[in-house]
Amino acid sequence: MENSNNTQMSKTRKMYFIRLAGRCIVLFIALLMWTFCKEEFEIAKDFNFFKKPSLLHILWAIWIWDMILQLIPVKAHISIGSQKVFFAMFRPIKEKFSVKSLKKYIKDTTNAAYKVMIIWVVLTIAICILYAKGIIDVATVILVSVIFYVCDLICVLIWCPFRLIMKNKCCTTCRIFNWDHLMMFAPLIAIRGFFTWTLFAFSFIIWLVWEICVFTYPERFWENSNMALRCSECTDKLCTQYCRKLRK
Repeated sequence: MENSNNTQMSKTRKMYFIRLAGRCIVLFIALLMWTFCKEEFEIAKDFNFFKKPSLLHILWAIWIWDMILQLIPVKAHISIGSQKVFFAMFRPIKEKFSVKSLKKYIKDTTNAAYKVMIIWVVLTIAICILYAKGIIDVATVILVSVIFYVCDLICVLIWCPFRLIMKNKCCTTCRIFNWDHLMMFAPLIAIRGFFTWTLFAFSFIIWLVWEICVFTYPERFWENSNMALRCSECTDKLCTQYCRKLRK
């Protein structure tokens, strides 16, 4: 019976798979638009956003709503990995913990996090250069962001390449969990427009709030000071192979 409980998919993981399916549908529609009606992507430039309705307006609204959910404490099957920034989600351990060890943990994970940031900045610069030189167009830049949108949940549910750098055991303890939208929308800064710059600006605000909280309330981000992040207390069970043995 215990093994059955360990292998049963959680409600949160099921919800995230549904979200992944929805994102794949968005990608499929974006590919159709990119193939047959690239002109629809022109609303991303300048203030074309206000000239006529399009499917991109719906996508913009979905993305903005996703980001709003990262700024408020909610329990609607949102991973604790994203919500650990909030006091409402913090469950302090009863025993004392080493402040020195906490500081070392934050320092080590931050060093790893900014290695990821450097890689992403280089990638973003490369995309911006390709756009500036006319090698890729507006439609392609936005399509790249949609692809990142899908890959974000692939990293959560299936396999995350950033774990090779971060060395975190799962998304719950991930130092860069709420960096996702900034990484998604970073390429959009190449395009001057209301659509692109509002998405990037909002994602930057979320990243900034996250980073401020990491250094202001580091105890919320470490499993040895926050019980909610421990495998034994996990209700999300988003991970697959990484923590299965620890849950037995």
